Order: sequence, then structure tokens, then C-alpha cells
Amino acid sequence: MQAGSALGNLASVAGVHAEEAAVVEQLKAGSEEAFAWLIARYQQPLYSLIYRVLPNPGDAADITQEVFVKVFRGVSHFHGEASLKTWIYRIALHEALNQRRWWSRHQRREVAIEGAVDGEQYIAPLELLADPQESPFDAAAHAEIAGRVEAALRRIPEPYRTVVLLRDIEGFGYEEIAEILKTSLGTIKSRLMRGRAQLKSRLAPYMEAASRRPSSSSLSVPPACSVEEAL
Repeated sequence: MQAGSALGNLASVAGVHAEEAAVVEQLKAGSEEAFAWLIARYQQPLYSLIYRVLPNPGDAADITQEVFVKVFRGVSHFHGEASLKTWIYRIALHEALNQRRWWSRHQRREVAIEGAVDGEQYIAPLELLADPQESPFDAAAHAEIAGRVEAALRRIPEPYRTVVLLRDIEGFGYEEIAEILKTSLGTIKSRLMRGRAQLKSRLAPYMEAASRRPSSSSLSVPPACSVEEAL
């Protein structure tokens, strides 16, 4: 039974690689259909990733478009050293982090009329966080938790935040993250552990306050120790 499952997994992986190879060849040939397929498959996931790195949804949309431009221009130099997906995500993270560094430097030089803007506190829109299948009450409660997690995640310093984002939100495996970030597996696991610890520490006051609310049980607030699973 286990052998059959393993063979099935290998066949699935082989199928993915074959599909990627075909897409890459079509992209290199300038196929509009392949470009359209690539955008349809990766636009929303890439936007979600970039949106969590940058403090502004407009910037996230612009960088997402820029990523596809770079993919289209650079695909001729893609030779399959990494998977197509991890290669694209590597470009996306590089562009997003560069934009974030520029934004941070630019913001420090500006003095807003109504005071400084703390981009780290930006919370994702409710419609990106709520489960449409939940009741309005549960959706509001869970959205509050998700918003707190999003805000806390934005305050975790690099490079720990990126690893937590890729593992706990995007769902990449350790090997894939190491491939995207071009670093060792041990470094990835160490950064993930430290990032999760920092996230847990930042959320601890909120979780403690929530546990004292009279209606906390009805809100289904997860314990602080499993915050990373709630992502």
C-alpha cells in the first residue's frame, strides 16, 4: 500500500515537471496562451504574497505586474535549476523586499501632515481574511484574530518573517523555501523557529486579554501556542 502511494506521488511529481517543462518551452517561444496560463495560475497567489510584504495594496498590485514582466523577460535564461514555481516566487520576493526597503527609506525622509504613518500596522482587508462559509459572528471573530496575526507578522524583522510567511501562510515545504531563498535547510528551520517565537511573543498580550473576555469561549480563540497553525 505504501509502495503504491509512493509510486503515485512520484508519478504526480513527474507530471508536474513535464507540465512545467512544456510551459517553459512555450514561454520561451513567446506563446501568448502560455503567458495567459501563467498569469491565471500565479497572479492571485503572488499578489497575496507581495501584499503581506508591502504595506500598500496599490504597491502590491504594481509589483505583481512587474514580477510578470521580469518573468517574461527572464524566462529565456531559465534552465530548470529550480522549479518554475520557486523561481517565480524568488523573483516576487526579491522585488517585494526591494520595494519595501525603498519604501522604508523614503518614509523616514517624509513628514506626513497628520503624523507619521506606521506601515507595519496595516491590516489586510476583511474580505481577504473572512471565511464566506462562516456565520457573520464567527467571521468577525476569526477576522479579528487573522487581522492581529497579519499585523504582528508585519512587525517581525527579516529574514524571519519571510520564512514564516512562506511556510505557515503560503504552505511551501522546507526544501522549497531553501530553494527560493538560496540558503541551507538548517538555516530555514532556525529562522522559522525564531520567527514563530517572535510572532507568539507579539500576540501573547492579545491572546491573554482575549482569554479573559467573558465570551472568549464562543469566539473560538486559538491558544497562543498554536498561533502558527492558525495562519
